[in-house]
Amino acid sequence: MLGGISIWQLLIILAIVVMLFGTSRLKNIGSDLGTAIKGFKSSIKDDADKTGEDSADSTVQTREQADDKNGSDSGNDNDNDNDKKA
Repeated sequence: MLGGISIWQLLIILAIVVMLFGTSRLKNIGSDLGTAIKGFKSSIKDDADKTGEDSADSTVQTREQADDKNGSDSGNDNDNDNDKKA
């Protein structure tokens, strides 16, 4: 295969890496990497939960603000209708 990496080439690379770093160091690197990935996933999940709560709170606030505006606008509309009738 041109340009592809065969299984033998991968095994040679793996053997060189094991000889350079040793199995115990590779084990530590693997566990540290796994812990980092777990921490990243949990922080993403926490941020998504917080964002969901924040957007729900802002939706409630927006609806309350819209109700306040509609309530005051409808009062003004009634006043305008009364002015037109008089």
